[in-house]
Amino acid sequence: MFLHMDGARIANAAASLGQTLRQATRDLGVDVLSFGGTKNGIVGGEAVIFFNQNSHNPKLGADFLYLRKQGMQLASKMRFIAAQFEALLTNDLWRKSAEHANRMARLLESAVGKIPQVRVVWKVEANGVFAQIPRHAIAKIKERYFFYPWMEEENIVRWMCSFDTTEEDIKEFADFVAQAVKG
Repeated sequence: MFLHMDGARIANAAASLGQTLRQATRDLGVDVLSFGGTKNGIVGGEAVIFFNQNSHNPKLGADFLYLRKQGMQLASKMRFIAAQFEALLTNDLWRKSAEHANRMARLLESAVGKIPQVRVVWKVEANGVFAQIPRHAIAKIKERYFFYPWMEEENIVRWMCSFDTTEEDIKEFADFVAQAVKG
């Protein structure tokens, strides 16, 4: 049995744990990784990485090029997408971007944690903040900001920070949340 990892936010997890991408994937026994480029600052690219192609797994990914084309995922100018990955993976840009997003999440946790009607329900370990807020505030906040209700029945929402979240974004969002929860 092979292990596939959806790595949309693997950079954030690895940075949070102080690991390299290899330590957080291949070294843990991951066979196939879907590496999310868009959540790491790439305009429009995702990569599928096949690890551990060796004498035990000689055919892992052997048909992937054909399946990718058959599934209409063949970019005619792939070099432009690949160039973005080269930049992302050079000089630890992936790590700097992930560390920034993780830092913004901790700042968001601190800012919304000061609002009496908001309760951060889980420890912030990477770039996501899970908070319980009054039900009436969810719709009001969603009119201006996109996010997912995570556990609707408990009014728990998921707020994500990214490579381009700014301290000003956090302040504006927290101020809006404070107004929304008041009613």
